[in-house]
Amino acid sequence: MTITDETTSLIVNQSASKRQLWFAAIKPPMYTVAVIPISFGTAFAYAQTKIFHFEIFVTFLLSAILIIAWLNLSNDVFDSDTGIDVNKAHSVVNLTGNRTLVFWISNICLLLGLGGILLINYWLQNWTLLWLITACCALGYSYQGPPFRLGYLGLGELICFVTFGPMAIAASYYSQTQVFSVSSLWASTIIGISTSIILFCSHFHQVKDDLAAGKKSPIVRLGTKLGSQILIISVILFYGLCFLLTVMKILPYSTLIVMLSMPISYQLINHVNQYHDQPEKVKNSKFIAVNYHFCSGILLCLGLIQ
Repeated sequence: MTITDETTSLIVNQSASKRQLWFAAIKPPMYTVAVIPISFGTAFAYAQTKIFHFEIFVTFLLSAILIIAWLNLSNDVFDSDTGIDVNKAHSVVNLTGNRTLVFWISNICLLLGLGGILLINYWLQNWTLLWLITACCALGYSYQGPPFRLGYLGLGELICFVTFGPMAIAASYYSQTQVFSVSSLWASTIIGISTSIILFCSHFHQVKDDLAAGKKSPIVRLGTKLGSQILIISVILFYGLCFLLTVMKILPYSTLIVMLSMPISYQLINHVNQYHDQPEKVKNSKFIAVNYHFCSGILLCLGLIQ
C-alpha cells in the first residue's frame, strides 16, 4: 500500500468514525421513548372508545419527538457543566465544541414541541393537555437541570417511570377523548417500567465516570451485580403485570401478543448478567433495552387495536 493509499484509508476511517459518533450522539433509536407512550395511550383510547383523531395523533407524536430532542440535547449541556461527560466522545457538546449553540438548539426544539401541543389545545378548545405536558417537561428538566439534578441523586428511573408512563399515556389518552381513564393509568405502568429499564441499563458502563462526578445512579448505589439482578426482577414484573392486567380485563387478551418480545428481553438479561462489570461490553445493553421497549410497546399497541 502506498502512502497515498494509507492517507486515503485513514481519512475514510476517520470519516466513518465521525459518522458513528454523531449517530450515537443524536440517538435516533432513543426517540422510540416518545413514540411508544403516545401510540399506546392513543391505542388504549381507541380500544375503549373507538375514537381516533389522526391529526391529533400525528401532531402529538411529532411534538413528543421534539421534546425528547430538547431533553437529550439539554442533558448533554448540563452534563458538560458537571464534567461527567469528559470521556464521552459522542456528547453533542464535545463533538461541536459549542455548548451555547447546543443549548439554544435544544430550546428551539422545546418551543416547537410545545407549539404542537398548543395547536392540539386549540383544536380541543381545552388547556388541560398543555398543563400536563408542561408538568412532564418540568420533571424532565429536574432530571439533569440545575439546581435540581435529581438524576445525580439516583431518582432518574422514578422520574422516567412517572413521565413516560402515567403522565404521557394519560395525556395521549386525553388528547383523543378529552377525559381521563383510571384503566389507562393502570395500563401505563407497564410502559413506565419498560422505559425506565432503558435508563437503568445506561448506567452499567459508566460507573467510574458517575463516581468521579458524584452521581449516585442506582448502579453506583447497588453495584453492577445486584443491578443485573434488579433488571431480571423488572423484566419479570413487566410481563407479570401484562398478564395480570389482562386477567383484570384492563387489557384485552389479545395484548398477550407482547410475550413475543420475550426473546429480546432474555437477550437483554443474559447480556447484562454476563457483562455487568465489563464497561466496554455491557454498554450495548441500553440499545438492547431500547429494542425491547419498542418491540414490546408495538406488540401491545397491535393487541389493543385488533
